Amino acid sequence: MSRFLDPPAAREQLPKEKIDKTYKSMRIKVFAGAFLGYAGYYLVRKNLALAAPDMVNEGIINNATAGIAMSAISIAYAFSKFIMGTVSDRSDARKFLCIGLVLSALTMIAVGIFPFTTSIAANTAIIFALMLVVGWLSGMGWPPCGRIMAHWFSQNERSFMMSMWNTSHTIGSGSLGMLAMWGVAVFGTMGIAQTWRADFIVPSLVAILIALFCWWALRDTPESCGLPSVADWRNDHSGVKSKGAAGEKLPFKTLFVDHVLKNRLLWVIAISNVLVYMVRYGISDWSPSYLQTSGIMDKAECKVAFSVHNYVGAIGTIFMGWVSAKFFKGRCAMPNVICMVMVLVGTLLYWQAPLMGEALGISPKIFVYTALIIIGFFIYGPVALIGVQALNTVPKNAAGTAAGFVGLFGYLLGDSLLSKIVIGAVTKSGSVEAWSMANFIFVIASLVGIILCAVLIPSEKKALE
Repeated sequence: MSRFLDPPAAREQLPKEKIDKTYKSMRIKVFAGAFLGYAGYYLVRKNLALAAPDMVNEGIINNATAGIAMSAISIAYAFSKFIMGTVSDRSDARKFLCIGLVLSALTMIAVGIFPFTTSIAANTAIIFALMLVVGWLSGMGWPPCGRIMAHWFSQNERSFMMSMWNTSHTIGSGSLGMLAMWGVAVFGTMGIAQTWRADFIVPSLVAILIALFCWWALRDTPESCGLPSVADWRNDHSGVKSKGAAGEKLPFKTLFVDHVLKNRLLWVIAISNVLVYMVRYGISDWSPSYLQTSGIMDKAECKVAFSVHNYVGAIGTIFMGWVSAKFFKGRCAMPNVICMVMVLVGTLLYWQAPLMGEALGISPKIFVYTALIIIGFFIYGPVALIGVQALNTVPKNAAGTAAGFVGLFGYLLGDSLLSKIVIGAVTKSGSVEAWSMANFIFVIASLVGIILCAVLIPSEKKALE
């Protein structure tokens, strides 16, 4: 298997007159493959968050066990993204991404067709196990994309290009809500009683189609296509230099010890990622349950709100990537601080939406939509730019390992522990007071996130000089 996944060797370089045309066309294909491929992974990641309210109503799971089950993806993904990051730095990105996406989709389909029992404990155990598998396979998405972006786009353009690419997960998450809503409607017209099963099945089928496109579009490195390195082609040799040749495998010790454990800036980036991910996934994944349980929105409206929150993130990601490249010379710390200040405003509004609606005699839906739009627009800026910060502090052939390390902190601590297990325990009763406390926790997390992102400003400036 390892030989099958080995990166392709460098080919003899194309004639000089063909290089520019080939490079430009290949970069478009590769970017499209990485964009749609990573979007596809998000069609098979957050399905349980959408199905959970109906599954709770049917007695299959409850709020606390839903949080535990959802945490399985984050737990497995945290370790997988790091381990798979190391493997992907030594593998063909094309094969790596496509295999993981197909297997993820098949596993999520299995959740959608499984005959659950009346035992909440047994159902939770089954869903938890399947979500662990999905989470592990999901780790095959970001690292190969990080490798692709590092090899096909140079330092002074990477911040903007990665911000554009990073909108793929917001497009994927938003499309998940829309596909799920359409699938539920179709299942209903077919007379299928448990329409929530469409939340798992329909988006997964689309993900398999995307994997086929990625197999056609993606290529590992420019050198494997007979092209010079992107640094040579664009005459951009800024940033951290690779050790060895572009396709060369680095020893695990060099990857993990030299470029990760001894990299102090990367540790600060990873810790700041914890707070960003807690707010990102805490708001997004619990919004369907919170809004439906509290009576603010119905089932269909919750899916629309989930999608809108993610779709506006695509615009925010591109905008903040442009801000980083245009005004901060590719540095990311100050844009992250700006974003987290606005996220704080959004979480405050989200927390107080019911009270504001009652006080002003206006539907709280207006305040909820406004809050979700503000949070969605600004939270994905740090999500994208923290990834750029990680890549900018290591050589290109250690990009996947750095991405995996930062992701380990974000998903294991920020997402799994804080946003899933802790928030699930806080909201176990489903009471108004419980949800209010959960939303207040997101406010505090946003405030601490501002401080941690600000700590990176002088360190990042010094590292990139």
